[in-house]
Amino acid sequence: MAEFDYDLFVIGGGSGGVRAARIAAGFGARVAIAEHDRFGGTCVIRGCIPKKLLVYAAHFRDDFADAAGYGWTVGELEFSWPKLIANKNREIARLEGVYAGALEKAGVTLVRAAARVVDAHGVEVDGRRISARYLLVATGGHPWLPRIPGVEHAITSNEAFELAELPRRVLIVGGGYVAVEFAGIFNGLGSQVTLAYRGAQLLRGFDDDVRDHLAAELAKQGIRVLLYSDVERIERRADRSLVGRLTGEISAVECDAVLYATGRVPNTRDLGLEKAAVELGENGEVIVDRFSASSAPSVYAVGDVTDRVNLTPVAIREGHAVALTLFGGTPTPRDHIDVPTAVFSQPPIATVGLPQGEAERHFAEIEVYRTTFRPLKATLSGRDERTLMKLVVDAATQRIVGAHMVGPDAPEIIQGIAIAVKAGLTKAQLDATVGIHPTAAEEFVLLREKTVVKGRGKERSRATT
Repeated sequence: MAEFDYDLFVIGGGSGGVRAARIAAGFGARVAIAEHDRFGGTCVIRGCIPKKLLVYAAHFRDDFADAAGYGWTVGELEFSWPKLIANKNREIARLEGVYAGALEKAGVTLVRAAARVVDAHGVEVDGRRISARYLLVATGGHPWLPRIPGVEHAITSNEAFELAELPRRVLIVGGGYVAVEFAGIFNGLGSQVTLAYRGAQLLRGFDDDVRDHLAAELAKQGIRVLLYSDVERIERRADRSLVGRLTGEISAVECDAVLYATGRVPNTRDLGLEKAAVELGENGEVIVDRFSASSAPSVYAVGDVTDRVNLTPVAIREGHAVALTLFGGTPTPRDHIDVPTAVFSQPPIATVGLPQGEAERHFAEIEVYRTTFRPLKATLSGRDERTLMKLVVDAATQRIVGAHMVGPDAPEIIQGIAIAVKAGLTKAQLDATVGIHPTAAEEFVLLREKTVVKGRGKERSRATT
């Protein structure tokens, strides 16, 4: 009789957990995965995928307007939010089926219920104890809401994807990925949008040129951005409209919806991890080492529940690495160096490597190459739009250590640049590459004017950190 019911029991059916389960099963491990909601996790159900679909929808308004500059006459426009949401829901249901089907095909046992840890090798599901040689926590996170009067009237990104109707006026609170992405979505679909952020500029942690450029572009589109501004309370009026009472220059914003996008919290509450002596951080995140192992030797964790690099492709890589480490005979640490990322704002942002400010802290001297230009498409459409491209180079080695872009197709372009940055490409090698003309991407191989900036550090290690 086997010592355990399973070799691996995964708690959480999101991207990281699903990948770990599938790869481990492929190595012959007996695997089960528990999900109390829907397989696919935040990204598929209420994150990346539905968000990108709504971004596409929001961009058609500009596309129709641009068409006139290219000789097209577009008739009267009509948009249906309920139809968009219904079509989105149909696609999400299809993807959920794909995820569940892939697990079943791999031989993974699906447990459609909540699982709670009872000890280092066991979970409880519907009153039944299940044992496993290893447990993998991949429960993700959830939106955080502040404790302010009237916060019960606010929504988060979870509810925004399921609104019965498009709000006429929206107050978005926050300055990160989700905040600027939904600002573009609602604005593009016709809502009046106010974006309130308590900091000095949107997108903390990104390159300062990127942050400033996006803020200017949002303002051009009619999005009102309030910096150094936070919500003290939310009031509901008799007509069901809302008023956000703010600190800062503007004291009140009248709206029909208040969307909070002020961060996420790991899903570890009431999970029972203390029963397995798993150490948690101050925000509830599972503390793990470079192999995603927790303080309990039999318990691992990947994805947003560890609050490291909270991106879906990173969670997938982490889950794959755990499966390789435990069942593939190849101990594989996670690699968080030069992870590319995109913000699907309008215009979109994409970046890989170090922002200029961080590069200045790592290197003795850097070279900065920067350009802004009007996209070719805008020359006939007449749109007042500017693209930003920027490279950060270590002066001593001439390695490109950061690449940043704001503008149409930025995520598609930076994905290719990220390969080069990860491989240690030098500026001379980039310069030797022939551009594809006419494209925006070719500007990256044409950058020649540089600014030399004295830094305060030495070359960073390229080892995994």
